[in-house]
Amino acid sequence: MRAIWGEENVGRVRGDSTVMLFGKKCHILGADRETAVSKLQGAGIEYCYGDEITTWNKQVFEMLKSRLDKPNSCFDGTCNPAGPNHWLLKFLESDADVFRQHYTIYDNPNLPEDFVKNLEKEYEGTVFFDRFILGKWVMAEGLVYPMFSENNVFDEEVDGGDYYISVDYGTLNPCSMGLWCVKENEAYRVAEYYHDGRESNSLKTDEEYYAELEKLAGDKNIVSVVLDPSCASFIETIRRHGKFSVRKAKNDVLDGIRTTSGYLSSGRIKVHRSCRSIIHEFGAYSWDTDANFDKPLKINDHAMDDMRYFCYTILRRLWR
Repeated sequence: MRAIWGEENVGRVRGDSTVMLFGKKCHILGADRETAVSKLQGAGIEYCYGDEITTWNKQVFEMLKSRLDKPNSCFDGTCNPAGPNHWLLKFLESDADVFRQHYTIYDNPNLPEDFVKNLEKEYEGTVFFDRFILGKWVMAEGLVYPMFSENNVFDEEVDGGDYYISVDYGTLNPCSMGLWCVKENEAYRVAEYYHDGRESNSLKTDEEYYAELEKLAGDKNIVSVVLDPSCASFIETIRRHGKFSVRKAKNDVLDGIRTTSGYLSSGRIKVHRSCRSIIHEFGAYSWDTDANFDKPLKINDHAMDDMRYFCYTILRRLWR
């Protein structure tokens, strides 16, 4: 906007998350958390633009509707479609005063052809193709990662590169750890550790899991260990030993799945054939079709989770 209309009309974002646009003070708000509701309460809004509305908290949207109380109040919003049970679709299909437009990615004349082809390849065979390429409100069903195939499996040794370990921690539930080697814009899961406390009827302590972590690392120089931030006791155990750098994972499930899907589709993620646990889960990890929102079934998901932590926290930063 500033490049089109200049500094005098389009200001800079200030520390209080406001910006001057065409002589008017505008507020910039995040809408994905219910805490944003309080920032809208009592406001009178003449115009609002909202992006990625399907990721918003529903209560924020409801509050916004009540604050568009001026005679000329208007809201313009954009989003990629979600599932057919999403609250936004129900609003769009109601008798509300809405002008609705539908586009596919092919309707954008400004996107380079190579960019579109790469997105098609990245989302091929997934629910994200129907939503982000074709603009359809469709249910997530079937396998979460149907693109995983023999092309993602390797048998040879991997030399060199930077090493990471990803962990989905569990006591009674399974604990899954993956040793990854990042090399030449590809990531190789070269080894793994998997323990199911319920199935083996044998629970392990944080110290015992730490010993397994050290064994998995071997003599490799580990850049960092990435874990779900909720496993506070195990994080503290690792830090207390002082050998490994700990990185708390970004645990955004759907964004993480979408990112991981792209890396799998492009062949940038490889799994050694000896990593039987994650290979098994690839063939079983499925969407929950009974849920009212996109949600994988909470079974066969522990190696899937540790892989997602690694992809969304480490690879997304390295490969952006």
